Amino acid sequence: MSRVLIVGAGAAGMYAAVWAARNGQEVCVFEKNEKAGKKLFITGKGRCNLTNACDVEDLFEAARSNPKFLYSSFYTHTNQDVIDFFEELGMKTKTERGGRVFPASDHSSDVIRTLEQEMKRLKVELRLNCRVEKICQENGTFTGVLLADGTMETGDACIVATGGMSYPSTGASGDGYRFAGEMGHAIIELKPSLVPIQTEEEWVPQLMGLSLRNVELKVLDGKRQLFCEMGEMLFTHYGVSGPLVISASADVGARLEQRKLKLSVDLKPALSEERLDQRILRDFQEQKNKQFKNSLGKLLPSKLIPVIVKLSEIPPEKKINEISREERGRLVYLIKHLEMTAVNLRGWNEAIITKGGVSVKEIDPGTMESRKIKNLYFVGEVLDLDAVTGGFNLQIAWSTAYAAASNLENKYTDRRE
Repeated sequence: MSRVLIVGAGAAGMYAAVWAARNGQEVCVFEKNEKAGKKLFITGKGRCNLTNACDVEDLFEAARSNPKFLYSSFYTHTNQDVIDFFEELGMKTKTERGGRVFPASDHSSDVIRTLEQEMKRLKVELRLNCRVEKICQENGTFTGVLLADGTMETGDACIVATGGMSYPSTGASGDGYRFAGEMGHAIIELKPSLVPIQTEEEWVPQLMGLSLRNVELKVLDGKRQLFCEMGEMLFTHYGVSGPLVISASADVGARLEQRKLKLSVDLKPALSEERLDQRILRDFQEQKNKQFKNSLGKLLPSKLIPVIVKLSEIPPEKKINEISREERGRLVYLIKHLEMTAVNLRGWNEAIITKGGVSVKEIDPGTMESRKIKNLYFVGEVLDLDAVTGGFNLQIAWSTAYAAASNLENKYTDRRE
C-alpha cells in the first residue's frame, strides 16, 4: 500500500481521495478550511450543477481552454460515470434544461455528504483546518508536504486539488499556483471567468433585479458577432448577469480587456420584426385612446416599460392613435435590439471559475502527473482548464481527479507485482 497525500478537499480532492482509496491506497487529505467542499456548497446557487448529461463529444465543445488535453480523461471517466457514481451511493439525480444534472433534492450539501460518507467508509483521513505550506521534492521526485505548523508529512504521491482564485470567501487563495511555480511549472495568466458584465448606460441600474427569460443575447465587436445564445439574464446595479451573460463572459473576456463591446438583447426572439410590428399594431388598436406610456403592459415587464418608452423617443403622453409608422418602427427595432455597452468583467468575488493556471503542456493528459516532478499530480481548477456553465467545469474536476487516482492504482500495483 502506498501513502497518497491530497491537498484540498473540494470536488476534485474528495473525488480523487475516494478513487485512490478504492484502489487500495492509504489516503490523507489536507484542507485548510474548517469543512470540506466550501465552494461545492455554493455551486449552482446552492443546488450544485454536478455535470451535464450531453453526449461526451459535446463536453469538448463546452471546454474553452485546452479541450484536446481533456480527451483522455473525459473518455476514461465520462459524465455518465459521474452520474452513476453518485446514484450508486444513494444520491438521486435529475436532469434539467440544457442537460444540467442536479441532486434530486436540489441541495449541494447532498453531493458533499455523499463524498464525505464514502471517504469515511474507505477510511480516508481528512484533516480540516490544516494548511499545507510547501510541497517538497528531492531530485525531481515528490517526497512530502510541509504543514503550516512546521510538521513534515511524507508520502509516495501527492495530488494538488487546491482549486483556483474564484470565490475567495471559500478560502481560494491560489496556493496551488504557488506550489506549482516553486517547483518550476509555468503558470498561464490567471483571470476571473464566468462572471457578470459591467455596462455604462445610466438606465441599466433602474432595471436592477429584473430577470428576463427566453431572450437572445448577442455580443458584438463592431460588426463581428462574438456570442449569440438564447436563455435567461438579469439586470444588476452595475450591469448584467444571469446564465446567458456568464456564458458570454467566457467567450468575450479577452476582447473586452482590449476595448468596449456592444451587448444586443432581442426581447422577443420568437417574433420577426414584421410579426412584432403586427402584434404591437393589434395592441395599439385595442387601446387607441391610451397614452403611449400606458400601452405596453401586455408586451413587456412593467419595470422595463419606462426605459423602453424613454429609449424609443416617443413622447410618453402621446396618444396611441397619434403614433406614426416611423415611431412604431423605432419601437419594434428597440425591442429586437436593446443595446448596452459592455465595459469590463466583474472581479474574483463574483467569478465562478478561474481562467488560466498550471500549464497543461507540463502535465501528462492521461494521468495528470507532472512532467517535471515525479509522483506529483495536478487536478481540477488549478490547471489551465475551463469551460462554459452547465456542469462542465465540475466534470473537468471529476474526470481529472479520476485520471490521477487511477494512475496511482496502476503505478503501485505494478510496483507490488
